[in-house]
Amino acid sequence: MSTSLGGVVTKFVSEYQNNTPNKLKIIDAYLTYIFFTGVFQFLYCCLVGTFPFNAFLSGFISCVASFVLGVCLRLQANPSNKSQFGGISSERGFADFIFAHIILHLIVINFIG
Repeated sequence: MSTSLGGVVTKFVSEYQNNTPNKLKIIDAYLTYIFFTGVFQFLYCCLVGTFPFNAFLSGFISCVASFVLGVCLRLQANPSNKSQFGGISSERGFADFIFAHIILHLIVINFIG
């Protein structure tokens, strides 16, 4: 079982490195960073406590919303999805991503109080 799992992981990594454009690899690195930031915030909340609950909640919601916006950006930037996002260029998708992040962080800063 472990040899077949190792073979699957090796094939996945080699296919990812060979067939994924660099633009999508950068977005994937951003998504990984945001995911682990949310996990660390949640673990910190469980281990230490939630004294400034609004601060934890706004930080965690910011991570979740940033992850969702990043996934949307990855979907729009993926060349194999051009048929679904025909009228939207990669630059337009990135501009929408930045605009949504500005609005998101204005709301988060307002929520921290």
